[in-house]
Amino acid sequence: MIRVLLVDDQALLRTGFRLVLEAVEDIEVVGEAADGEVAERMARALRPDVVLMDVRMPGRNGIDATAAITSALPEVRVLILTTFDLDEYAFAGLRAGASGFLLKDTQPDELVAAIRSVASGDAVVSPRVTRRMLDLFGARLPDGATEGTATTDPALASLTPRELEVLELIGVGLSNTEIADRLVVSEATVKTHVGNVLAKTGSRDRVHAVVLAYSTGLVQPR
Repeated sequence: MIRVLLVDDQALLRTGFRLVLEAVEDIEVVGEAADGEVAERMARALRPDVVLMDVRMPGRNGIDATAAITSALPEVRVLILTTFDLDEYAFAGLRAGASGFLLKDTQPDELVAAIRSVASGDAVVSPRVTRRMLDLFGARLPDGATEGTATTDPALASLTPRELEVLELIGVGLSNTEIADRLVVSEATVKTHVGNVLAKTGSRDRVHAVVLAYSTGLVQPR
């Protein structure tokens, strides 16, 4: 069973999500919270697999709660709930450790698929949407990274030249299939390289590998 914690200050929205998820055999809603502070406490107590997290709530917001939960409970995945697909808050949620984001009006089957995806360790943001978000907000990334400094950055020091190349292609929004075509290798080989990149850099998933590529200067915001 995939155990889910629902976090949103709108009780009606939580009820809607609960009704959808309780109709699915492999998902269990283990709790609900109306603000970030309660969400963090419940996450520590319940240890859910996935947290559906609203960002704009009274009291402690979802961004701060996401950062606290993913830092203290790295095995817990967070999905940000947002109204707009390029919402600045959604980007901030990814920076805080979320594994993806969903629109609040997402279809039930998409909601279920997203929860299953992040529970299995994947990210729920397409490479191209990730690129668009980072192009919009990349200038706000910290560290003052500049082009040419990436290869000496400690976060990337353990990567081979090929793995650096793969990380750069992930960062510009290419899928595994597109990377395979670009490098003239099999998709299985690309998956191996991507797995190595995630493991060596300590990235939770593909989204955070993209953030790393930007924050180190391997990829430059437009």
